[in-house]
Amino acid sequence: MDVTPPMEVMGWTPEREAAFAEHAEAGLVPGRVVSQERDVVHAITASGPLDVYVQRGFRRSAAGPGSFPTVGDWIALEPLVDGDGALRTVLPRSSAFSRGQSERGGRASGQILAANVDTALLVAALDRDFNLRRIERYLALAWSSGAAPVILLNKADVCDDVPGRVAEVAGIASETPIHPLSARTGSGLEVLDRYLVAGQTLVLLGSSGVGKSTITNSLLGDQRQAVQTVRGDDHRGRHTTVRRELFLLPGGALLIDTPGLRAVGLVDADEGLDSAFADIALLAERCRFIDCSHGPEPGCAVRAAIESGQLDETRLRSQQKLQREIAATERRSSPARSHAESRRFGRVIRNACKTQDRLKGRQETD
Repeated sequence: MDVTPPMEVMGWTPEREAAFAEHAEAGLVPGRVVSQERDVVHAITASGPLDVYVQRGFRRSAAGPGSFPTVGDWIALEPLVDGDGALRTVLPRSSAFSRGQSERGGRASGQILAANVDTALLVAALDRDFNLRRIERYLALAWSSGAAPVILLNKADVCDDVPGRVAEVAGIASETPIHPLSARTGSGLEVLDRYLVAGQTLVLLGSSGVGKSTITNSLLGDQRQAVQTVRGDDHRGRHTTVRRELFLLPGGALLIDTPGLRAVGLVDADEGLDSAFADIALLAERCRFIDCSHGPEPGCAVRAAIESGQLDETRLRSQQKLQREIAATERRSSPARSHAESRRFGRVIRNACKTQDRLKGRQETD
């Protein structure tokens, strides 16, 4: 950015100003993280761009990876004599995109991909890499973040049946807006104008090769982001964007571009999963048993919907797979929780064995 924009342009609001009063009295200044590459953090303040030093004191007191600053975060900085700033705290987030990742020793934690986002643009490609199950996963990630999702079906210019693909996505996306477009030709990009509101922050999320960088360049009006073609053998993308970065668009909206995600692990996403699979959640309310597994239990409304053709069983299996994944991530993130779950499972097994022994004893007596 050649000219430092006012903080209001970066999304600073009177509400944030009031909440920052205590930090201001301590001599700290607000800044917004605009880029991050490994441990290098850059922010914009009212005085201009600066490098942010994450000092050892902050690292020692941090509760975990999710406590560190990420692109989109508002932070409180102590100005340094060299013109840079020392991180003192990460301000409360209005939304956060967190994906599960494994640490040493097999434990899991949440990596924050972007923060303080209003709208999540979930990009999928209408080529041979099209995958409904992946879109479901991104929807769960978006709904759990606190931001409003919008699905962009890119590469409509290479798809023979765009209406058919849109109908497939509509079947899993509830009321989430769906927009087919071609970033390469520019067709359909005008629909994004309704989301590009000044001061609002959007994030582009999607796998490698779906066209996020091309969309970013189109919205910026220049070739700021490098673009590569997908591999010809399997249509999978190469990583083009190598760091998360926040851009100020010509109309005043803010856009965060992210590297392509090869894997999206879900963490703390139970509510997001319910929203992403709202059709199943609604059916489950009519099941006879509140803890129905949608298997052999009598009175299962979900199973009845599958048998009648109202619900695709593949969708139920997808939801259950994500549920198991979230539960496994939660267990790995908390040894105490994992131990408690193991003890609970052990009690269930022991009680089942005792019941079986009692029944066997009765049969022998009879």
